[in-house]
Amino acid sequence: VNVGCVPKKVMWNTAVHAEFIHDHADYGFETPGVKFNWRTIKEKRDAYVRRLNDIYENNVKKARIDIIRGYGKFTADPEPTIEVDGKKYTAPHIIIATGGRPAVPSDSEIPGASLGMTSDGFFDLEELPRRSVIVGAGYIAVEIVGILSTLGSKSSLLIRHDKVV
Repeated sequence: VNVGCVPKKVMWNTAVHAEFIHDHADYGFETPGVKFNWRTIKEKRDAYVRRLNDIYENNVKKARIDIIRGYGKFTADPEPTIEVDGKKYTAPHIIIATGGRPAVPSDSEIPGASLGMTSDGFFDLEELPRRSVIVGAGYIAVEIVGILSTLGSKSSLLIRHDKVV
């Protein structure tokens, strides 16, 4: 919800609108002077994500589900029990939502790695970069390079090629 599907779809839809505007003249529409403002879509997208977070959290509270934030692990106790930051919790149903974080190589592993960002950083951008280079061939990389390119960033996609296909 925060740095994945939901905000990416907002940005994808933004790029779709840019494509439609680009094609308007082919359909007889005159749209001179149309300008895109990255900050506006970022603010609206981030507000939308915050609103969704509030809705989800309220729904969890209405269902009388406790949210315990911290590092958790199941214990060897006979009843279903987890330990979070030194405190134990027992319940008939327990979910540990692990989340995830990207692994970023060090500059010693890949020189210049600290100059880049993960796909999560895409959502932190305060303005549309004039130029961008996306490394990867997965769907996230392809979607992000397409969004950036369509919105006006001169974009390149780098794909590792270890062998002849």
